[in-house]
Amino acid sequence: MLRIHNSLSGQKEEFRPLQPGRAGLYVCGVTVYDYCHVGHARCYIVFDVIRRWLRHRGYDVTYVRNITDIDDKIIRRAAENAQPVEALTAHFIQAMHEDFAALAIEAPEHEPRATQYMAAMVSMIERLIELGYAYRGAQGDVLYAVAKFPHYGELSGKRLTDLRAGARVEVDTAKRDPLDFVLWKAAKSGEPAWPSPWGPGRPGWHIECSAMAQELLGNHFDLHGGGMDLKFPHHENELAQSCAAHGSEFVNIWIHNGFVNFDNEKMSKSLGNVFTVRELLPRLRHPEVLRAYLLLTHYRQPINYSLAQLEQTDALLSRLYTALRGLERAAAAAAPGEHSQRFETALDDDFNTPEAFAVLQSLARELNAARTQGHSALIASLAPELQRLAALLGLLSVDPEQWFRLESPARTASEEGAPTPSALDEERIESLIAARLAARAARNFAAADQIRAQLASAGVVLEDQPGGGTLWKRA
Repeated sequence: MLRIHNSLSGQKEEFRPLQPGRAGLYVCGVTVYDYCHVGHARCYIVFDVIRRWLRHRGYDVTYVRNITDIDDKIIRRAAENAQPVEALTAHFIQAMHEDFAALAIEAPEHEPRATQYMAAMVSMIERLIELGYAYRGAQGDVLYAVAKFPHYGELSGKRLTDLRAGARVEVDTAKRDPLDFVLWKAAKSGEPAWPSPWGPGRPGWHIECSAMAQELLGNHFDLHGGGMDLKFPHHENELAQSCAAHGSEFVNIWIHNGFVNFDNEKMSKSLGNVFTVRELLPRLRHPEVLRAYLLLTHYRQPINYSLAQLEQTDALLSRLYTALRGLERAAAAAAPGEHSQRFETALDDDFNTPEAFAVLQSLARELNAARTQGHSALIASLAPELQRLAALLGLLSVDPEQWFRLESPARTASEEGAPTPSALDEERIESLIAARLAARAARNFAAADQIRAQLASAGVVLEDQPGGGTLWKRA
């Protein structure tokens, strides 16, 4: 039984899809005015695993992950760069796709862009005005009347009285209530605008997801997710808009992932402590290191970014790859065993990826023991099981031999004992290994030892095999 923590109730709840055998999942996507950072990577890796697990459990999943391609930050960045908004967003959408592909984040069934759904947004706003939940302000904007929705604040646990008490004391004659939020912004000179019954303008951020979710998943669907920072106000406002417009429930289960922190502060562009995916990946052996690192902590818990922990994750993955090294990749899926049952129990319990990793490590230890004992039948069972379970997390996709030929993660210059990146390419390494084997065959052990030392100084570790061959890896 799959149980998921629902942010609305604060409890784990059994997943009961609205339509048997089908699952609708909407996740708020990237606002494309800059490169994706590690916080983005965590969110979309988490929901990639959730989508993979739902599919593994037999559900026909419709996954919608939108793109916000018009908002204030995009307009400002385009003006700073002296380029059209469309050129800016096209560049960062392409960059996002490249980053996600590197991290093995699979494409959703639908990736709607806000600018493609203006008609749906206008229609929903018209409906809200008709039902008395929205009004046109004095300055031409259309605003949502928060006080009209009696359940406002239930998702985030906030009360209207507390929110009003904490609001800035500002005179805003355009709003009836300081908590009212914009559904449609009246056009400003020089900014992109679309036609509407209230004159040219563009949508507020919150209405985008309500309209796109309704168009692609319906008025009421199974799962809605995003980062913890979206719970309020974005998801609270989405819920208010959609429930009011349709007179029905909006989402059965809300899922929110925790922050990625740096020095115990949330990564934020305003604080200048953001690491982009494309800045970080060149410092790692492989993108799988970042993917695994972000899954080693339960998705609802915060992560404190640490290069040392990334290196520990690299070592963990290397141990898993060591268990598979030298074995043929299984052509067929392994029959589920005890490890598979523990793995499934972990992920059925609110997608407990840390416990799932513990299962993979246990499986790898058992596989190593079977190899030491020459237990071929057990090896033939455990190796494909390890590969199959890891694949459900999007891991162990690299050929093990190739994994160890990739550069180990680079450390900061201030860290002691930092490994020296190898200046030798694979062809040169293979050539030196062949020369060493030839020297050993000629019983010229001094020359063989000299070659081993040369390779070691370049960060290459040799592992002589019982059959006479030599495997190598980068330190």
